[in-house]
Amino acid sequence: MDFQACQVTNKACKLAIASPWTIQEAVVSAEPDVELGCLLSACFARVLPYVLLRYQNKKCEDRASARFRWRSQLPHFVRHVQPPLSFIPPAYNLWLLRAVHWALPLLLRVRLRPWLPVGIAHIEVVNGAVLAQLYHEFQQGDLRFVMAFRHVEVEDPLCGLHLLSRAIPQVARQQGILLQRPLHAHFLYDRGMPLWAGTGLRWAFSRLGGISIRRGRQPDWSGLRQARKLLTRGDLPLVIAPEGATNGHSERVGPLESGAAQLAFWCAGDLAKADRPETVKIIPINIQYRYVKPMWSRLGRLLTQLEQTSGLPVYRGELETPEKACYARILRLGEHLLSQMEAFYRRVYHQKSRVRNPDPPLSCAERLQALLESALQMGEQYFGLTAEGNLAERCRRLEEAGWQDIYRDDLPDRHTLSPLDRGLADWLAQAASLQMLHMRLVETFVAVDDIYLKEKPSFERCAEITLLMFDLLARLRGDQLPRRPRLGDRQATLTVGEPISVSDRWPQYRVNHQAARQAVKELTEELQQALERMICT
Repeated sequence: MDFQACQVTNKACKLAIASPWTIQEAVVSAEPDVELGCLLSACFARVLPYVLLRYQNKKCEDRASARFRWRSQLPHFVRHVQPPLSFIPPAYNLWLLRAVHWALPLLLRVRLRPWLPVGIAHIEVVNGAVLAQLYHEFQQGDLRFVMAFRHVEVEDPLCGLHLLSRAIPQVARQQGILLQRPLHAHFLYDRGMPLWAGTGLRWAFSRLGGISIRRGRQPDWSGLRQARKLLTRGDLPLVIAPEGATNGHSERVGPLESGAAQLAFWCAGDLAKADRPETVKIIPINIQYRYVKPMWSRLGRLLTQLEQTSGLPVYRGELETPEKACYARILRLGEHLLSQMEAFYRRVYHQKSRVRNPDPPLSCAERLQALLESALQMGEQYFGLTAEGNLAERCRRLEEAGWQDIYRDDLPDRHTLSPLDRGLADWLAQAASLQMLHMRLVETFVAVDDIYLKEKPSFERCAEITLLMFDLLARLRGDQLPRRPRLGDRQATLTVGEPISVSDRWPQYRVNHQAARQAVKELTEELQQALERMICT
């Protein structure tokens, strides 16, 4: 396209942005030798976003657009009251499962969503013959079992799919174990995931046999009843992540919730009532990630980006090795972020230190715990909650309290409300959404302390802590779906532990309520110890 054509194109685009119907005027005014096709293409490329924006603004008045707007705003901030969060029933579809199994190598390597870094080059399975034998017994009608997976990163489900679709069938062939394929399992997932990841994930999880669960609702009977039914009478085993959420640490197990143990005992009781002979077991499965090649320079560039984002002068120190340099920069950046957040809570929320000028001064870990405690207290005071349980449990209760004000079960359709009632409902939803940001801050750093990095400043641990700080800055910056950076290809190791018998503990569980609680507690502790033993440091 010559210079005159470029001038006409720019004129047309400027006119079109003012009003899309003036494209014709710009085209008619062009000279005959102008490449009309290029002109129209350029105009269309410039005008299309405007047209889509006008269309979106118009459709925002109806319900469909309101849902789109709410989906794109979560989980950071909600501006309008939303319909109730209904239970998503599983609708297992074998054809979708086969399609996912076929596409799995691509899904493991390529980032298809902003929040899914992947880049997993190799997956190693340890002790897979144990799981192959368990599946054989399950298919023969002799066993019901729960797989208790560690939950380190959002890529864990993809690794689990590889385990069942490729690794276990291969081990079964080598061991001469006959299995009906494809191997799969029902799984529990957080009801909040489709809110920030999109309705496509909701559709896919349902058809892959997923069971939605509201983690903060105590108890969420809709999800628990479905999970109990499928564990007892379903055609597939059940997968649970007993940590409840990702903790970002490959080499540290977070505190386990008791849901896996409780569901296993319920299954044993249902089988006993039905006079069925199957035994019930829990199988601990550990997931651990390693970088194929430590990319210290890439990690350094990410730290530079975070330093600039946080207003900290870029680190210029010279140390002997990149390991020591990155370790020093992480501590420096963490200290800066901690000081900034402490000052923010003092100024905005009038949070004061419990101890004035402590002697000796508090460590970074103690200061971080005090900050997280202050953040949780702000949300708990607003919602009228008591500070009971560990930080993770308190986060779940805060999330549920916020959802009750945002996703209203007690209101009719938003569009049938009067303007006053709708405005008040929106106001309440906005306030609840803002208060939930305190919980999101704690959720990001609930598993962080200075010991984890200090005892072993490896590339993996340095990368994990840096990515958690990236998450914090992305939340504070207001990113809806931050594109988490990839620091190199990784390899995953999945270790299948020895099965833990639940049926052997059933006589103790059935004595009375106190004995049942004690049995659940002991089984959860044994599961925690089994997962911790499988971590390779």
